Amino acid sequence: MTQQIPQPPRTEPVPEPELAGVRNFRDVGGLPTTDGRRVKPGKLFRSGHLAHATETDAEFLASLGLHTIFDFRNGADHALEGLDVELPGVRNVNIPLSDPADGKEFWTMVRGGDLEQLRGILGEGKAAARMTNSYRSMVEHRTAEHGRVVRALAEDSIPALMHCAAGKDRAGLSIAVTLLALGVEREAIVADYLESNAPHRRYRVRRTSEAPEARSPEVMELLAPLFDARAEYLTAAFDTIDQHWGGVDRYLAEGLGLTPENLDRLREQLLDR
Repeated sequence: MTQQIPQPPRTEPVPEPELAGVRNFRDVGGLPTTDGRRVKPGKLFRSGHLAHATETDAEFLASLGLHTIFDFRNGADHALEGLDVELPGVRNVNIPLSDPADGKEFWTMVRGGDLEQLRGILGEGKAAARMTNSYRSMVEHRTAEHGRVVRALAEDSIPALMHCAAGKDRAGLSIAVTLLALGVEREAIVADYLESNAPHRRYRVRRTSEAPEARSPEVMELLAPLFDARAEYLTAAFDTIDQHWGGVDRYLAEGLGLTPENLDRLREQLLDR
């Protein structure tokens, strides 16, 4: 049985620490709902992967009293970055939100392609269009996974931390779906999502070559849409919900398979009074 470290109730979001090996960590507590409530601090966190967490980072994460860590990376991510560090008494749940083979050649090119190759696959708006389509696809085709996450949060998984590689896309969308289920205002969800653009939070872009031309200004500009958090990406996901299901309520019920009891329990767990 998973054991949690008892923690006193929090009234403010957990202050953002200076973590050496974990990017993009933050508490989503305090975000407002449409009915005037707020997400409880100290209950739901997001970050980049934990594979490179230092001993001090791990001590901080352990102090949060986490019950469950949701890792949305796939096997290819694990091979590249490594598995998460183990935290005592914390349940680790891996729910891949992307296929290891999906875009393998594309990402190989991103890391190792020369300028002309990058212009061909990323230039003229292709990179941003790929990201927008990715968000639309995750919303439409990963309903089983997102439903599983929200039900787990409603049942027995809080406090929880969600992460992928950068903590921006797969984790960002999973956080957004959870916040929609809580009734958080869309503008607040987008604002939290855009926090991933802060320089100290951004994913460190890996390039195979260390040569200066491998990270030239034009190369980095071509790569930017892949590593930016852009409102248009998340808005595309919201638009897909509206277009495919006619709104959030049907998306939660028909897409994610959530019952009114699931949602009541989720809100009891994660919202203040």
